[in-house]
Amino acid sequence: MPTIQAVKPVARQRVRRLSILDTPTPDACALARFGAGLSRAMERAHVDTRVVDASLLGHADVAIVQHDCDAASGELADHVGRLSVPSIAVLHSVPKSPTAQQRSSVHAIAAAADRLVVMSRAAYACLSREYAVDRGRIAVVPYGATIPGPMRMKRPSRPTILTWGWLAPGDGVERVIDAMASLKDVPGQPRYVVAGPTHPRVLAVDGDSYRDARIEQARRTGVTGSVSLDARHYDGVMLSTLLQQAAVIVLPYDTTEQTASAVLVEAIAHGRPVVATAFPHAVELLSNGAGAVVDHDDADGLAAVLRQVVTQPRLSGAMAAEARRLAPDMAWSAVAAEYLRLANELVAQLAGASAAPD
Repeated sequence: MPTIQAVKPVARQRVRRLSILDTPTPDACALARFGAGLSRAMERAHVDTRVVDASLLGHADVAIVQHDCDAASGELADHVGRLSVPSIAVLHSVPKSPTAQQRSSVHAIAAAADRLVVMSRAAYACLSREYAVDRGRIAVVPYGATIPGPMRMKRPSRPTILTWGWLAPGDGVERVIDAMASLKDVPGQPRYVVAGPTHPRVLAVDGDSYRDARIEQARRTGVTGSVSLDARHYDGVMLSTLLQQAAVIVLPYDTTEQTASAVLVEAIAHGRPVVATAFPHAVELLSNGAGAVVDHDDADGLAAVLRQVVTQPRLSGAMAAEARRLAPDMAWSAVAAEYLRLANELVAQLAGASAAPD
């Protein structure tokens, strides 16, 4: 598990104002939720923090921008390069096998920003090895999450296996639907809930064809009564309740490259057992027992692990306990404190450079 560095005490707080570049993505996407969550946490730490457009990005002591290889363009690096204040670039994805465009995009933002933040040790290693970025310029800070308080919650009579988030091809939902056929004999008759709307980019091109295909798959395999595709958007208290009611959260993604998953962090932060395919962030976070990782092509292994988690309370309890142990490092307060430390370091370095004799 990648833990953030212990927050070093700062003799005096130099940074009083931060700006976070707004993203042109839907409010529910990972980038938008990150910006909103970090901004709220900074405000609670009494740091004036604004989510702004590019024209106001430099009106702060330090500017924070977010980069994603699938969404970013050269304009982001241009905006950062024109800043007269220090900058921190948060890299949400660091592909292990980048396309030429992805490699160029990462190199551009790495050259423009003063510090780079990634969300896992896997991303840190990949950025330094594959993209030749100086390790001294990279920090590892988790994606933040709201840690729920103690709740007395009655879980559904049928154990819930949950996948949530934007629905799109590549989510691997079909793996779990296939596995449900082998779980028909499990006491309590577990059900598989896929919660979340179709991703807007997918919806614009293909409509709900992926969702419709999964509904047809459930019908064809005889598990219609045990599979539910819920197109509602969950957030806040509704999302927290959904996660805490789950017996296990499953991330059956096709990708073998994902070095940061906000969904995975939310699952751990809510103290739930997780079963995932072997993408890098899952391998890293679940290695100490907060869940289980299965090979992408191991259908029998996935079914077996899900059976174990929903039928063995001691196993699921141990996974949940390990998740709760990891959760505090992911709290927005801890994440904000680490970004503030990085920002203070940048401002101090700038002040030191300005004071140095010619």
